Amino acid sequence: MTDTIDCVVIGAGVVGLAVARACARQGWETVLVEAENAIGTGTSSRNSEVIHAGIYYARDSLKARLCVEGKRKLYAYCEEKGVAYRRCGKLIVATGESQLDALRAIRAAAAANGVDDLAWLTREEALAKEPALDCVAALESPSTGIVDSHGLMLALQGDFEAAGGMIAFCSPVVGGAVRAGQPILLEVGGAEPTQLLATRVVNSAGLYAQQVAQTLRGIRAASILPWRYAKGNYYSLAGAAPFSRLVYPVPEPGGLGVHLTLDLGGQARFGPDVEWIDAIDYTVDPRRAEHFYAAIRNYWPALPDGALLPGYAGIRPKLAQSGDFVIQDAGEHGANGLVNLYGIESPGLTASLAIADEVVERLR
Repeated sequence: MTDTIDCVVIGAGVVGLAVARACARQGWETVLVEAENAIGTGTSSRNSEVIHAGIYYARDSLKARLCVEGKRKLYAYCEEKGVAYRRCGKLIVATGESQLDALRAIRAAAAANGVDDLAWLTREEALAKEPALDCVAALESPSTGIVDSHGLMLALQGDFEAAGGMIAFCSPVVGGAVRAGQPILLEVGGAEPTQLLATRVVNSAGLYAQQVAQTLRGIRAASILPWRYAKGNYYSLAGAAPFSRLVYPVPEPGGLGVHLTLDLGGQARFGPDVEWIDAIDYTVDPRRAEHFYAAIRNYWPALPDGALLPGYAGIRPKLAQSGDFVIQDAGEHGANGLVNLYGIESPGLTASLAIADEVVERLR
């Protein structure tokens, strides 16, 4: 007979690693199963690596609360573990008078979320900080930063394993069942298929969370939320970056607009845009550069022709009927001990440690 494990976490992205670490630190025997052969191969390694301040999200939403909490926890964790990061700050820019009301609304929404450090900059004040910029006004967010996402995931993995946790790579969940009064059954595929019994299961499969849930017999089918894939393409800048801070336009539907971010080496990249797709595809179409040039020149008119190089793409697991994170427990799907994480897109990296603490509270 298969022994019952205290906890199984599905998916070794940054959120899955943070959740597994938190569970193992509770003293629960925890196994982390990952379909791929390494940690963080999906959304966690295909993003802007930004530590978000918590500015844009709806008041009282999980995104707002967990981003603000997660930002604080993430900076402290990076300091403790020596994970590379930089609190570089960012500017949100209005490039025309018609965007000033939107900028004021962003400031008010941020304050409602507990983000009280935004500063309003006039055109002159903004250009004094970033001379290459063109705008009529800007908001400065000093608590926005950037982080080495892979270094962060390695630190989380190290903590998890030090607490007694075990990772099983190349181990996709292909089925399972929830049964009243019994442990949750998971059927794991791969080279050596097996079955696991667990008192607690966290579905943190990211882009595949709903597909995993669909394989679990006995949960309420209506609880599996419809989703869409939002592909975001990135372009790199050839040459030195003219900015020392991140630069964001006023947000657009589906995303935050084509913004400028920096890596820890100072290299600039632009993106993501929003491309709705039906199947996972990480190729970057060079023809999309035309839109990037137009969008970037709204706030950086001096962008030279030919300076953008196709970079990489990421995919956000957006929920069709909600813009928020969804952390589902038995109240929604009917299975005691199971937590489903749906729609964990940006700011999931920033919020990862706070999401983990929230999941542990649900599991308790």
